[in-house]
Amino acid sequence: MCFRNTAAGFWTAGGFLMEEGMILEALEAELAALESQGLQRQRRTMQTPCGVRINVDGRSLLSFCSNDYLGLAAEPALVDAAREAALRWGVGSGASHLVSGHFAPHEELEHKLATFVGSARALYFSTGYMANLGVVPALVGRGDAVFSDKLNHASLIDAVQLSRADHQRYPHNDLAALERQLGASTAKRKLILTDAVFSMDGDLAPLTQLLELAERFDAWLMVDDAHGFGVLGSQGRGALAQCGIVLADHPRLLYMGTLGKAAGVSGAFVAGTKSVIEWLLQRARTYIFTTASSPILAATLLKSLDLIAGTDGEARRSHLQMLIARLQDGLQGSRWQLLPSPTAIQPIIIGENDAALRIAAALAEQGLWVPAIRPPTVAKGTARLRITLSAAHSLADVDRLLAALQAAQ
Repeated sequence: MCFRNTAAGFWTAGGFLMEEGMILEALEAELAALESQGLQRQRRTMQTPCGVRINVDGRSLLSFCSNDYLGLAAEPALVDAAREAALRWGVGSGASHLVSGHFAPHEELEHKLATFVGSARALYFSTGYMANLGVVPALVGRGDAVFSDKLNHASLIDAVQLSRADHQRYPHNDLAALERQLGASTAKRKLILTDAVFSMDGDLAPLTQLLELAERFDAWLMVDDAHGFGVLGSQGRGALAQCGIVLADHPRLLYMGTLGKAAGVSGAFVAGTKSVIEWLLQRARTYIFTTASSPILAATLLKSLDLIAGTDGEARRSHLQMLIARLQDGLQGSRWQLLPSPTAIQPIIIGENDAALRIAAALAEQGLWVPAIRPPTVAKGTARLRITLSAAHSLADVDRLLAALQAAQ
């Protein structure tokens, strides 16, 4: 049976508009507003594998916008591993992990990830977004409190909203403000949430001090190391390892790493104590109620971890650091001011949306793909070029980018 509401309305950014029959027109007006403000996103179609030299919408470009930090996304050894896995395991899992979709490669991967990051146990999720959306509501709820860095990734922000816990945001990396918030909180359970590497600025969270606050105020600490896993720390074990934090020594600490960036494949994992991971397996809805990822991906990730931890991974990380230094040195004294980032994420603040789009277009004319990042991804007035470097780049590639930036107006 159908019902007709004669007082239909519609909420937009401008408030409650719409009489019945105007919903589509309102949506189109909102899209037009995005375009006029320089905020409408455009999807690009890749016609070559992920890499630094790509074909996009029929154009050959040198890419500086991928999160493939170690250049593993099209690594032949991983392609071979995926091919072998497909022949052995097929292409699909057929069910959720807790029904019949948990295969031997999934199990082996979780054990290997736990050992790699130094935890008792790990749980493999289909994506990093799903990991965050699953973990936070499983740990806290109504009557609890979450303390979140203002520059945290959207997945962490959404995760707090799903949890229904009180959400207190502290200024970026402001430990004093966080300490005041924790001290004033009477919540039954507390959770501190932070990115390890902030995806739009490229800077690092003060993880040692955050852990100290978590221990002093009896709070969980969850670290999203999407952009640090595989790149930072000894053997690429991540931001915790870089800070000298041993995950197994801190039962209130949870670590999330993604596997579609430096690892070159897909998915994510959460590592922690046996009890915490068992609780997530029982309660994280984004793990329980979704079809498991293909065993092909898990088998390929086993090979990826070998490369990350071995001499090949060390060589890639060393080369990446050379590229970062080359870019930073090359822009010193120029009008282009990089944010102070020690990571592969090297943003140049432009300011206005139109200016960022114009400069990105000028670089594209010279065959360089550097994305313009605009609100709401970043704050209003801080539109930027987000340069991301990969171990697959050469020094000559960076020099070409430097020359193009110097020529851009």
